[in-house]
Amino acid sequence: MLETSARLLRLLSLLQAHREWSGADLADRLGVTPRTVRRDVDRLRELGYPVNASPGTGGGYQLGAGAELPPLLLDDEEAVAVAVGLRTAAGNGVEGIGETSVRALAKLEQVLPNRLRRRVGALNAFTVPMLRAPESRVDASVLTELANACRDSERLRFAYRDHSGSVSRRAVEPHRLVCTERRWYLVAWDLERGDWRTFRADRITPTPPHGPRFAPRTPPAEDLAAYVSRGVSTRAYAVQAVVRLHTSAEEAARIIGPSDGVLEAVDATSCLLRTGAAGLEVMVIHVLLLGVDFEVVEPEELTEHIRTLRDRLSRALGPAG
Repeated sequence: MLETSARLLRLLSLLQAHREWSGADLADRLGVTPRTVRRDVDRLRELGYPVNASPGTGGGYQLGAGAELPPLLLDDEEAVAVAVGLRTAAGNGVEGIGETSVRALAKLEQVLPNRLRRRVGALNAFTVPMLRAPESRVDASVLTELANACRDSERLRFAYRDHSGSVSRRAVEPHRLVCTERRWYLVAWDLERGDWRTFRADRITPTPPHGPRFAPRTPPAEDLAAYVSRGVSTRAYAVQAVVRLHTSAEEAARIIGPSDGVLEAVDATSCLLRTGAAGLEVMVIHVLLLGVDFEVVEPEELTEHIRTLRDRLSRALGPAG
């Protein structure tokens, strides 16, 4: 009986961790026969867990939505990670999630064993977060809707407000959500424009119904975080530049965030910064404020503008002596 109960808990944990399992995969994970898996699934249903089954060779088992949230089965490291994550969730730019995170954390801490409660308590008591205030906040329900559309490969319709306040209607094939310290972005294939686009999540207003389903496309880049970073720090601006910084890429990354530019290591003492700005004046100020020696790789117009500013500053200092 104890062995059967432990196997049921293991089965429930697997169903929670994966969207859909085939009977053969579950049998292999549990070390039992497919027939035993079917019996265990029936027992979970008797206990009130809605386990959906789809027939055929491509079918499988999936934990459905029920009237009550089933218990989460977390190991020690997962429980600590969830508790710490809830503590810092309020700084990630999601509207209204701070109070919700506190309520969820209170429930979690009530059921934590003493050994884990002490670990979480120590982390919370002796850690001071230094989070930059988010520039914009996105509603949690919008993020959930976007994530579900990505997961289900379902076409998404929404109204999008650009930086000037103009609103347009979009129909896209959503691929992934990318989050930075200050903002959330949706990477999607724009059906009307026939190309990949990056949308700020706080400017999205979903307009259901969504659908139909689609076959996922090959993403625009393997590293989507770098792809979004290039888009928001370089391609979105009128002036784009490449400058060589006389410091290592590791040191430069301490002062240059993902939304400020893309870094590329050259050697142990230098790196390339690809960045953008609204104009040449803003670009010069942006690079100067980094506090690092640099040289312009491109464009030539930026080099000429720096010479002009150098001469102007020299004249401002007046005659020597």
